[in-house]
Amino acid sequence: MKLVSGLLCLLAWCGGASAHAHVWEPSAGHAQIAIWPGKAPDARPMPGPETASASKGTIAGRPVTALTNVSRPTITVYPPKGRYSAAAVVVFPGGGFEILAIDLEGTEACHWLNAIGVTCVLLKYRVPSVPYDWHCTCRPDDFALSVPSLEDAQRAIRLVRYHAARWHIDPHKVGVLGFSAGGYLVAETSTGFKRRLYKPVDAADRESDRPDFALAIYPGHLARRSDALNPNVAVTRDTPPTFLVQAENDYVDGVNQSLVYYRALAKARVPAEMHLYAHGGHAFGLRRTRRPITRWPHLAQAWMRRIGMIPQATREMK
Repeated sequence: MKLVSGLLCLLAWCGGASAHAHVWEPSAGHAQIAIWPGKAPDARPMPGPETASASKGTIAGRPVTALTNVSRPTITVYPPKGRYSAAAVVVFPGGGFEILAIDLEGTEACHWLNAIGVTCVLLKYRVPSVPYDWHCTCRPDDFALSVPSLEDAQRAIRLVRYHAARWHIDPHKVGVLGFSAGGYLVAETSTGFKRRLYKPVDAADRESDRPDFALAIYPGHLARRSDALNPNVAVTRDTPPTFLVQAENDYVDGVNQSLVYYRALAKARVPAEMHLYAHGGHAFGLRRTRRPITRWPHLAQAWMRRIGMIPQATREMK
């Protein structure tokens, strides 16, 4: 597995970042909600202030916005307009646990989910998050947990269930969707929900943090160099139904990441669906190109229908 992804190069650390940095805010009508009532657990100092920078390079003809030095994790709720399904998905953008690709793998995923009647909850989780560091060749064979980021992910899922009635969500239809490093968070939340990483801080923490379904798109960190499953994502029969997408020519988080995880799901008899494509590379998000892989959202929508998370026809929001 290569340590420096093409996305990271595109965004900042290979000299391609725009000099125009600012603080990220969601689109009008949406507000960020702090997920912790006070100081986040296991808080660590950041190397600088949180900033959002647009890349000079592009993916599918458009730049990518990268968030760096995220110390205040938030969620932003994007409810569907008109038709809705009562399902919700917490979205984990990728970025190697160094940055967050907040539009490519965040807001753009929310636009798609809203279009199919699903409430999107975009998580801005803490990065950089130990122990991952693309600057060196020191990544261990047995990965440690992405503790700060995973704490934020677990808390976000619990908050969605706690506010389910208020946000018109079925608490039994709460899924997760993640890209690259966010795909690893998908696996961590899918397998580690019995492992509480932080002390409860309020009533929301009495809710379950187990996802009801999971979508991991070009996930990373799932396979060891020996082609064995990362022991921190031990799959059991309680792991939720999972949807996987990856390209065979993904030379950042190679296709073996999905293969190893799928084998573990199959062994545990967890319902899973995997789609592998010859071409697509890494970090394609939901941006449409001529490559067949960019039609994966249609397959994901059909899969969510088959497992009963969204109906064949969505209802009108009252």
